[in-house]
Amino acid sequence: ESLKSVGTGQAMGDHLRVGRHYTCVPNAQAAMDAVRNSEMYFAVLPLVHPRARREFKNKTQRDEPFTRSDLTLSSHAWSTNVIGALSPWINLDSPCARVRHDSEKALKQEIAWAQHISCPAVMAPTPPKSCPNFARALYSSFSGYGNMSIMVQMPLLWPDDPEMETDPWETWNKIRSAAEHHAQLAVALELTSDLPDQSAIEQWGAEPVRVVIVPTSVFLTNSAGFPVLSKRHQSLMHMFFTRNVDVAVSGRPRHSGDMLVYSQYLQHLYQKRPQLTESEQFEQPYWDYLQVPLQPLADNLESQTYEVFERDPIKYVNYEKAVHLALLDLKKQPGRENETFCVMVVGAGRGPLVRASLNASVSSGVPVFVYALDKNPNAVVTLRNMRITEGWEGKVEVVHSDMRDWRPKVMADILVSELLGSFGDNELSPECLDGAQTFLKPDTGISIPVSYTSAVAPISSSKLHQEVKAYNDVKHFETTYVVKMHAHRVLSPPQDCWTFVHPNRDVPIDNARYSTHKFKVDRSSCLHGFAGYFDAKLYGDVHISIHPETFSTGMFSWFPLFIPIRTPIYVPADGDVELHIWRRVEDKKVWYEWSVTEPLSGPVNNLNGRSFSIGL
Repeated sequence: ESLKSVGTGQAMGDHLRVGRHYTCVPNAQAAMDAVRNSEMYFAVLPLVHPRARREFKNKTQRDEPFTRSDLTLSSHAWSTNVIGALSPWINLDSPCARVRHDSEKALKQEIAWAQHISCPAVMAPTPPKSCPNFARALYSSFSGYGNMSIMVQMPLLWPDDPEMETDPWETWNKIRSAAEHHAQLAVALELTSDLPDQSAIEQWGAEPVRVVIVPTSVFLTNSAGFPVLSKRHQSLMHMFFTRNVDVAVSGRPRHSGDMLVYSQYLQHLYQKRPQLTESEQFEQPYWDYLQVPLQPLADNLESQTYEVFERDPIKYVNYEKAVHLALLDLKKQPGRENETFCVMVVGAGRGPLVRASLNASVSSGVPVFVYALDKNPNAVVTLRNMRITEGWEGKVEVVHSDMRDWRPKVMADILVSELLGSFGDNELSPECLDGAQTFLKPDTGISIPVSYTSAVAPISSSKLHQEVKAYNDVKHFETTYVVKMHAHRVLSPPQDCWTFVHPNRDVPIDNARYSTHKFKVDRSSCLHGFAGYFDAKLYGDVHISIHPETFSTGMFSWFPLFIPIRTPIYVPADGDVELHIWRRVEDKKVWYEWSVTEPLSGPVNNLNGRSFSIGL
């Protein structure tokens, strides 16, 4: 069976792509037949015979070819079913100048050959712990070689370091830093019998791992004599299954049944991977997909956007609880037990908060009259239809207006809104509610939400960095994104930035903010930016939150905010990351600026909102 270009991280769906990692192949076609007979999809083939060392100095021109002909396989097989392995003897960091010279020439020759036969990827041998020359040569070989990616084979643990004093990730980080985080540079991660601690495994989960190499020596034998992986190895594989990796089996078969038993076991392991929850199934298409935050003041939302919000099973239940509690508290006030309370839903959309407020009135036994306000003329059409179809006449009045301009004849007891963005205030909830609070009763009026707090945490995610970098300009690095972060690692627990409280009775109101943070990072890491979260107190003890520590389980209306930095920063173990973040406000726009000052001082990003702002 052919394959949608191996090593590209494009999911196959129901099947895991398993391949065979060969170290020596006398006959390429026979090797590919064996792969097919083992129910595998691809092979890692040496581009040149591993013992065919070439000397390039002072050599006379020879007629023999340095490797087999490309005619041994069809061009389709080369381009979809083969990863080319570079010669293992290549040693670009040898103390001997002659070896370095021959290694570099061989590297160029082999990569040029791989390009000629249209290999989608080549695999470089495991480098030494210190390898500046290797990194330079790889970086240099990217110029002019189109879309072919180069995977560096990295072990989870160094074979000569049983005490785990040095971490292979440090070597990988130096290589990709030297290559300026090149998009075509990836990792082929080799499993080892012993595994590092969980945080080291999670760190690799934030890296561009395209292939996981599983040596046959890592497998155990079950009671029936078949190969199996240990529980820890299984959970590591399950993590990488969600990252769309390919798996290559290396080494000679150590169980009866040749290579087929390994392929079948890995497929079995893939089939019994943990199933996604309902909210994870909803989120999966958005994993690591950058979205620019909504501009609900400047733009009218589309029907399908409303529909996505309305599918959230948690949010409106919590809003209903909050309105229920607020109505009971209002009713308890002296002389108000028989009153019909006025609820104003500002930004009513297609009516979910109107419905939640009416339900709360029924469940609390407290009568209400609801004003449903929206500036979007298309949403107002839906609301006016719902007033008829849902029997809201006499209970609901629909108003087409901007909440900052509306002048109602009555004052509200409860002001209900869902204007929150991923960072709490990044869709201008403070500015909108400051305008709307003029029609809230001055002493007894309640805003739902009562308050919301923004939080940030430093993260590592090669994938998100590459997504932003692909735009090839500073503007996109100075934009914040809504993104369901998947292949990432949070480097330190989130810290609160600032809080907005409603109604805000300050005179004058100032919604500008500045916050500074110092995060302690326990293991050496690569900082790619920050994740932004919020926790909103709706009323009483009812919250909705995307903060990891107080997350409203099952809620998917908001994904975190990604705040990128232009140049990734290496953070040593037990190092500090210091972040300064500003919320800036002018007459017509609001924007964020941010700057990292430790472990390195970087620029102020998005100065004066030059790249991204939210229009008022």
